[in-house]
Amino acid sequence: MENCDNRKCICKKALLPSIAIVAGLTLLGYFISKGLTSIANQEQYVTVKGLAEREVLANKVVWPLPYKCVSNDMQKLYDEIEKNKKIILSFLKNGGITDNEIIISAPAVTDRLAQSYIPDNIKFRYQAEAVITVISPQVEKVIELMSKQIELMKDGVIISNEYNYQTQFEYTALNDIKPEMVEEATRNARAVAQKFAEDSDCELGNIRQATQGQFTITSDETTPQIKNIRVVTTVKYALK
Repeated sequence: MENCDNRKCICKKALLPSIAIVAGLTLLGYFISKGLTSIANQEQYVTVKGLAEREVLANKVVWPLPYKCVSNDMQKLYDEIEKNKKIILSFLKNGGITDNEIIISAPAVTDRLAQSYIPDNIKFRYQAEAVITVISPQVEKVIELMSKQIELMKDGVIISNEYNYQTQFEYTALNDIKPEMVEEATRNARAVAQKFAEDSDCELGNIRQATQGQFTITSDETTPQIKNIRVVTTVKYALK
């Protein structure tokens, strides 16, 4: 009898580790299953982009009108500068440009004979360069005047066509349209996500993450006064 009891005890002791291992493996399998389910649920999402665009007219223009005068006499040079200035100002004001939209820069005078290098073919000793700049919200009116700029030539004024004096068109009211454009871009992103969910036989859930891209303002070289504004939002939606 003692031998039997001893064998039963030994068997029970041998079974205990096995039972513990089976129980442990069962629990481990359960937690792994739950973890995989959780990971699978986390991966059920769709990331989409939404675009909003606006085409607007610039609301500010910077129009420089540079002109040059040459002479061998300083007084005559000054008189020529003043004459050209009056002609340009008259042209602008007759076209509807106001005094507070005009900036007159002091002329820069160069004595060519005082330079370190003197070309042999100098005909005029003094050269003056002056600039009258229009800064105005009257963009369409300025564009009209730019098309009539040739009229200045009839009065003897030559406007320099230099790279340093390019006309600039700007749009400064971006903050006024930002909220509406972001709303539109987000709405367009949701429409794309909704279509994706329907095609995937899923339901579209809540937004999990959203990122607003930078606003960009571009224009075409032929129509620099027309600005194209774009913004792209990236939105991640949960799928159910």
